[in-house]
Amino acid sequence: MKQLCSLMLLCLFAPHLAFANSDYNLRPGVTDISENVYQLHMTIFIICCVIGVIVFTIMFWALLRHRKSKGAQPASFHESTKVEIIWTAIPFLILIGMAVPATKTLIAMEDTSKADITIKITGSQWKWHYEYMGHDVGFYSLLATPQEQIQNAQKKGENYLLEVDKPLVIPTGKKVRFLMTSDDVIHSWWVPDFAVKKDANPGFINEAWTKVNETGIYRGQCAELCGKDHGFMPVVVEAKAPAEFDTWLAGQKQAVLDQAQADAALLDQTLSKDELMALGEQAYMARCAACHQPTGLGLAGVFPAIKGSPIATGEIKDHIDIVVHGKPGTAMQAFVSQLTLKELAGVITYQRNAFGNDTGDVVQPSAIQAFIDGEEQ
Repeated sequence: MKQLCSLMLLCLFAPHLAFANSDYNLRPGVTDISENVYQLHMTIFIICCVIGVIVFTIMFWALLRHRKSKGAQPASFHESTKVEIIWTAIPFLILIGMAVPATKTLIAMEDTSKADITIKITGSQWKWHYEYMGHDVGFYSLLATPQEQIQNAQKKGENYLLEVDKPLVIPTGKKVRFLMTSDDVIHSWWVPDFAVKKDANPGFINEAWTKVNETGIYRGQCAELCGKDHGFMPVVVEAKAPAEFDTWLAGQKQAVLDQAQADAALLDQTLSKDELMALGEQAYMARCAACHQPTGLGLAGVFPAIKGSPIATGEIKDHIDIVVHGKPGTAMQAFVSQLTLKELAGVITYQRNAFGNDTGDVVQPSAIQAFIDGEEQ
């Protein structure tokens, strides 16, 4: 029995690294907080295992040692104040020993002060919007897994449902503060390697932070049931060295200026229907198909169809209005900040001519800008 107990204790107190590569355990992660959480988890797990081994060892020993067949006689005492004090004090001390490091870790997780950079994260059905506060840089991050893989028409990739078109980029060795909210329902931004999981609630701002120690790409998901495409809302974060991050951020700022210039140049151009249809189909599949379906038939009682829609076949200005501004109280979002002028013109042209609508209408970027300018006046 002594040898068995010694072997079990040796296994329990083996280096934590032995558990780190298990598919059934937490990840040590790439931040100090995630390492603390992992070590805390392993410590409490070992304490619980040791308690279990001790309790069941004593219990089975008592059952075997004092069984009736050996002539054991029941004890005559009824209670013992000393024993009751001991079995109350020992668990109390164990809980205090577990609570102190757990409290320190929880306090550290909530300390968002002295951040080097602040990023606002907005959950939206079903994508994430990232804004680098004070840098005039922002973009939407959408699922990049091809529809063919989702529909089992192609072999699923290595990062199936965990890949996006534009990952969040952060610097290593810097404290990054996250401000999290939502513009529709409750979402939850979760990256296991950072030990960050925080709800994004509409009308509220929640805070979290991370300080990544290693460069690399880290993946997570929305961890709150947020609607039909909840499982298609991944989080991808790329951690770069500070110098590389600064270069990337400068490139993003330049891209914003370049896009503004490109939009201005479009106002004097007339794009062909074929060009707009090709661009519109691409934008539709990426942004609209989740609700209105690739076929344009929508989902009865939930998302309206584009095929034969009074919006897609009616007045152009009404069509532009709902795509640009969305429809309050519904899942139809405002796409004015999500798509470029060219993409807006393309997707509206596509909707008015695809799915058998065949209106023949061609909406130019200049018409989109004129509508926006008219709203601002």
